Amino acid sequence: MGNAQLALAASRLSGQFVEQGNKSAWLDLFADDACVQDPVGKSPLDPMGNGHIGKTAIGNFWDMIIAAGDIQFTIVASHPAGDECANVVNMVNTLPGDIKMQLDMVVVYAANADGKIISLKAYWDFEAVQQQLK
Repeated sequence: MGNAQLALAASRLSGQFVEQGNKSAWLDLFADDACVQDPVGKSPLDPMGNGHIGKTAIGNFWDMIIAAGDIQFTIVASHPAGDECANVVNMVNTLPGDIKMQLDMVVVYAANADGKIISLKAYWDFEAVQQQLK
């Protein structure tokens, strides 16, 4: 199995564990020095735009962003290539107070030879999401 197929498998598990709220299983998908950029670039979620690097930072990202809501994570299409897999994703996050945030994005996962995620890059428009929440 090439790394693209490993990235595809890890990406599917990542979405499942997010939906289940299973932080420990989700964190176990990542290499120790992995980087999560969600969204890619500077945002209030990542003011420097360098991503959340290492399992402690990725765990803090979970606590800050993922744990707050009830997430439906639907992979619409997957495109594995090289050592990566790009997924077209529709996500609905139901926040406290029954506030629903709908988001279409592309998430690119890179995996190492052990099938661990070394990079997760989520491409979505932070400003558009902020407008939904107003």
